[in-house]
Amino acid sequence: MNSPTLSAQCFVKTLDGVELNCIRAGPSNGRNVLFIAGWRQPVASWKKQVAAFSQKGFRVTAFDYRGHGDSAKPSFGYTIARFGADLRDVLVQLDLKSVSVVAHSMGSSVVWSFWSNFPEERHRLERFAIVDQSTVLVRNPTWNQSERETFAAALFSPAGVYEFCAVLPTKLEEFIRSMFSADVSEDDFTWFLTENKKMSNENAATLLINHAFADWRNTIPLVDIPTLVIAGEASLNKASSIVWAATQMPNARQRTFSKEERGSHFMFWENPGLFNSVLEEFIDAPVDYARSQSVRR
Repeated sequence: MNSPTLSAQCFVKTLDGVELNCIRAGPSNGRNVLFIAGWRQPVASWKKQVAAFSQKGFRVTAFDYRGHGDSAKPSFGYTIARFGADLRDVLVQLDLKSVSVVAHSMGSSVVWSFWSNFPEERHRLERFAIVDQSTVLVRNPTWNQSERETFAAALFSPAGVYEFCAVLPTKLEEFIRSMFSADVSEDDFTWFLTENKKMSNENAATLLINHAFADWRNTIPLVDIPTLVIAGEASLNKASSIVWAATQMPNARQRTFSKEERGSHFMFWENPGLFNSVLEEFIDAPVDYARSQSVRR
């Protein structure tokens, strides 16, 4: 019989002393699912998944990054490497094992950083769902036409990253709106915008610059756990560029949400029923344990 369903807030203190807000829900002996948000997004962006999966008997965990949502807001540590270390602290301190990690947008980069820098902790992750994140965000001006097409989800020119961040306060609303379908409700959009503003523009710009210039194309072939790459036809990120990652990983499949399926950057918010069904099918699929023991150690 399952343990009683629990839903509680807790805090994890990182090794550099920052308290991260965590939400835990579902039976304590349920299979672990960890939801990780995108740039500037709160833990509550996953509330439709937290509710659905905890009610189905999964042990669900989600957390706010430093500077985000209800976590502490220090003046330091706004790099993907530091966020990857924070993820390691969450996994270790909560002793999460056999985890299906579901990462939206920048959250995928956080997982890639964790995978690259903490090989001794990789064994904690059993599956990985990448939700609408490109492996490279800055266009290389020397790319040929084929490369430009393959990596069309690279949103910024090198100078464009800094130019955007310099005017971030005036561009935030437009940028967040571009992540949703045109008919998203004003109540939903206003809620997201308010939550985004819990992070300072200064810290958000510092993080975005660091995030944008990371290039994960040499990292993703090392991720050998079962992986689902999710893209959206109506996303600001070109779907063909997102799902390219699945062709570079040894144990990956892909799923593209169509425009009719509300395949925006936030398809999990706009079409939670379908998204949750796709995700649950992936989590329930048999795991291929034919992995290198040197990687698992």
